[in-house]
Amino acid sequence: MISRTISVLGSTGSVGTSTLDLMAAAEQNGSGQFQVEVLTGGSNVGLLAEQCRRWKPKLAVIANEAKRAELVDALSGTGIEVGAGDAAIVEAASRPVDWVMASIVGAAGLRSAWAAAGTGNTLALANKESLVCCGPALLERVRTAGGRIIPVDSEHSAIFQVFPLDAPERVSKLVLTASGGPFRQTPIENMRAITPEQAVAHPNWSMGAKISVDSASMANKGLELIEAAYLFDMPQSKIDVVVHPESIIHSLVEYVDGSTLAQMGPPDMKTPIANALSWPDRMPWPAPKLDLAALGQLTFERPDVARFPALALARDALEAGGISPIVFNAANEVAAFAFLDRRLAFLNIAAVIAETLEKATRDGLAMGTGSAAEAALAVDREARLIARGVVSALDMAA
Repeated sequence: MISRTISVLGSTGSVGTSTLDLMAAAEQNGSGQFQVEVLTGGSNVGLLAEQCRRWKPKLAVIANEAKRAELVDALSGTGIEVGAGDAAIVEAASRPVDWVMASIVGAAGLRSAWAAAGTGNTLALANKESLVCCGPALLERVRTAGGRIIPVDSEHSAIFQVFPLDAPERVSKLVLTASGGPFRQTPIENMRAITPEQAVAHPNWSMGAKISVDSASMANKGLELIEAAYLFDMPQSKIDVVVHPESIIHSLVEYVDGSTLAQMGPPDMKTPIANALSWPDRMPWPAPKLDLAALGQLTFERPDVARFPALALARDALEAGGISPIVFNAANEVAAFAFLDRRLAFLNIAAVIAETLEKATRDGLAMGTGSAAEAALAVDREARLIARGVVSALDMAA
């Protein structure tokens, strides 16, 4: 039986709710027993309070400080400690437990992931921006504390499951798969009028709006490429991306002897979450099963970098190193939300990333002092200012 003390950072998001669903399934079938230390949410007090009544954590934290009183009222009489704001989330992430799910979306999740990395806990990392912004330092912090990172992104979980961690020299290449999103075959001239509603309608995965936009632009695959390079200590020249519309093979590891190992399964985020939750064991849950005969065939193609320039920009940022991955992430986040707010054309997302990277280099933007996380966040703030200026200029030009 799996027995864990657990904190879930971002419990009201899609990854957080799936984590709690899996924990409930494990307790119901007798394969797991969990004691929850911390649950944190963004602004959804009702859902966070419902989760707290079910799991009875010692501490509940709402990121939106204006919602603190509402959460206190909702948990009145439960004996659960209540916190609010960024500092409270960082303190919550620092509590010693066996396992932490870090699923707060975006650069906002970096401070809490950094705090959790210093505890020696097992860190299930669903916040890719933490690795993109300060991957080498974050990994070293985990190693120094005696902990471990288990990736939760489906692609990195797939690699993790077939990667020889004790003998990385046996690996010649990593292959990340991408669905191609909803615009894989859309003529470029038709992409100029793409709406947010079209962009978030992913053909295979059920995700949040921002991540869906990233998938549609393939900026998400660029972020995952950077993440894979840090996680598995691979140069970008040894990481390929292949478009696989069925989303059945989640990534592959090529070995020096010519063997290629792949992790396969239906597109369901609960599978990599379950792997992280139970590692190094496996936990039963009512997972969708793979029926290859019914599927019939799997198809693959090279990504069209003319259609999806963000992928090439991510490679360039990784190769440049330094602040460039941080700037890439910040610019993409600003551009994606500007698109969702209908202030930026879809095809201009990559243009914002490219111009922000160029301006940051030209302006001499550099890492500051303090911890790696705080230095990265300082760069992130400056890069966002640059990106917002680029968006405004493009908006006015339109």
